[in-house]
Amino acid sequence: MRPIASGNMDLRGESRYTIIVAAARRARQILAGAPPVIEGESSKPVTIALEELNAGKVRWIRTKDGIK
Repeated sequence: MRPIASGNMDLRGESRYTIIVAAARRARQILAGAPPVIEGESSKPVTIALEELNAGKVRWIRTKDGIK
């Protein structure tokens, strides 16, 4: 499987920056011990987070202070 990049993702009307920030937060959660929501071939937290976002399994909340 080819690694997923932010440029290949369905942005759903969001900016690429928003996607990257959401993926970084999710990757930190995975590193802290949160189980991945999807099963993938990768063991890298950032790749797993990007795959989860692209599959629509993880969502984010936009707030005035940033992404939650």
